[in-house]
Amino acid sequence: MVRTPLTPWERERGERLGALLRAARGERSMVEVAAVAGLSAETLRKIETGRAPTPAFFTVAALAGTLGLSLDEVAVLAAPPAAAPGAGGSGSAAA
Repeated sequence: MVRTPLTPWERERGERLGALLRAARGERSMVEVAAVAGLSAETLRKIETGRAPTPAFFTVAALAGTLGLSLDEVAVLAAPPAAAPGAGGSGSAAA
């Protein structure tokens, strides 16, 4: 099975997700947060560094719950400011 290359938008979204999770983790150790979320520390490290830019929904949900973030917050804060892929717009969106 050949994996479709990620778009620049998807890569940026992954980087923004990683930064959001890193900031929410604060002073807590990566090992501690990963264990509470039911993940390996290596998985969390890959997400935080953008090396795993498209983690599974349940992985994101587990991390959000562990870090006290709502999924709405994660969706909004991790999305790049440019238009979503395939939107065909100039990047402006109605609020």
